[in-house]
Amino acid sequence: MAASVVAGLAAIAAVAATLPGHLQVSMAANIGLSGFAFWLTTSVVWSLGETFLKANLRGIDLNKTTTKRNEHGALVRPIEGIPIPESQGTIAAFVFILVMSVFIPSEFAASGLRRMPPRLPPHAHLSEQLAAVLTITFASFMGFADDVLDLRWRHKIPLPFLATLPLLLVYYANGNVTGVMVPGPLRSILGDSLNLGLLFYVFLLLLAVFSTHAINIYAGVNGLEVGQSVVIATSVLILNVLQLHRIPVQYEEYRDQHAHSLFLIIPFLAVSLALLRLNWYPSRVFVGDTYCYFAGMTFAVVCIVGHFSKSMVLFLLPQILNFIYSSPQLFSFMGIPCPRHRMPAYDMKLGYVMNSYAEFKPTELKRFGPAVFWLLRTFRLAHVRPVGTDGVVQMSNLTLINFLLYGLGPCREDVLCLRLLALQVLSSGLCFAVRFGLASYVYDVVL
Repeated sequence: MAASVVAGLAAIAAVAATLPGHLQVSMAANIGLSGFAFWLTTSVVWSLGETFLKANLRGIDLNKTTTKRNEHGALVRPIEGIPIPESQGTIAAFVFILVMSVFIPSEFAASGLRRMPPRLPPHAHLSEQLAAVLTITFASFMGFADDVLDLRWRHKIPLPFLATLPLLLVYYANGNVTGVMVPGPLRSILGDSLNLGLLFYVFLLLLAVFSTHAINIYAGVNGLEVGQSVVIATSVLILNVLQLHRIPVQYEEYRDQHAHSLFLIIPFLAVSLALLRLNWYPSRVFVGDTYCYFAGMTFAVVCIVGHFSKSMVLFLLPQILNFIYSSPQLFSFMGIPCPRHRMPAYDMKLGYVMNSYAEFKPTELKRFGPAVFWLLRTFRLAHVRPVGTDGVVQMSNLTLINFLLYGLGPCREDVLCLRLLALQVLSSGLCFAVRFGLASYVYDVVL
C-alpha cells in the first residue's frame, strides 16, 4: 500500500506542476491535510473503540470461529461472540468534514493568486465546494441515523434526493450544463449535441440515490465496503490526474472541474485507507451504514463537481450488477423472499465462507415469483437445492457475493474479498478503455 501511495503522490505532483499557481498552493494544502486526516482517523478509531462499545454501537462477526454455534454449525441465538465496535465510518466522515472545513477557506484565499480572471467569480467555486460538503454531511448523518435507529427503506430512499438538492442548485446557478455530445453516427439525426434539460437533473438525482445505497447492499464481507470504495476512489483520482495531464491549458474551466474533484477525493481516500487497515480480515472494527452512505454520496458529489457522471456509472458497474441481480429479493412484487441478512454462510470445519440460502415453497410464491424462480433455476443463475419432503426449496441468496461463491466455490473470507475487489478493478479498467479508447471512434474530440 505504501508503494501505491508514493506512486500516486508522484503522479499528482507531476500534474500539479502544470497547474496555475493558485491551484498548486491549494493542492499542497489538500495533500498535507489529507495526510493529517489519515493519521487522525487511525488514532481516533483506536482510541474510541471502547466508547462505541459502551454506547452499544457494537456488532459480532458471524463468520468467525469465536462466534458460538451448535453441533450442526448453525448460529446459536441469541448470538454470542466477541463484540466489535461498529459505525466507525462516523469517525471517517467526521474527519473528512473537519479537513474540508479547514481546506475550503485556504482554497478560497489561494484563489486570490490567480493571474487571469476566471469565467466564474471565486465565490461561485466556494459555493460549489460548500454545497458538496453539505451534501456529504447530510448523507453521513443519514447513515449514522440508520446505524442507531435502523431506518426503514421507505424512509431511507427519499433522503438522498433532499441531500443532493443544495449541490444541484449550485450546479444550476454556476452554469446549468445539461447538454451531452452526440456520437458521430447519430449526428445526422440528433445534431452535434443534445440538451437534456430537466432529464439531466433527474439522472443526477437517481445517480446520487443509487450510489448512496449501492455500497450498503453490496456488503457482508470483512473489508468489502471500504475496499470497493478505495478502488473506486483511486479510479476517480487516476481519471482526474489523466484529465489534468491531457486537457490543454486553454481549456481552463475543464481543468478546474477536475482539480476541484481531486480536492474532494484525496481526503476521502486518506480516511478510507486508514479505515481499511482496521476493517480488513480479520476485522477489528465495523464501518456501519454511516460509511456506506458517506462513501456513496461522495462518489455522486465528485462526479457532479468534475462533470464525469457517465464515467462514474462504469466505475459502479459491479454495484449495478449486484443491484440488478438482487432485485428479485429487494422488491417484494418480484416475489422471492428476502431474509434479513444475505451475507455468506460459514463452514466451521474448513473456516471457509460459502453460499447462504433463502427458504420458501415455490407453490406459495406470489405475483412474479414463480416466473422469476423458473428463470433463475433454468439458466442456473443461482444454486437451488432439491425440494424437501415438505415442499420447501433452498436457493442461494441473490447477491454478487453469493454468485461468486456459487461459481468459484467456498473459500476464505479474505480470498473472497480479494476476488470481489479484482472484479471492481476490472470494471475500472473497462471504464478507462471505453473513456480513452472506444470513445475516440464515435467522437471527433475526446476531452
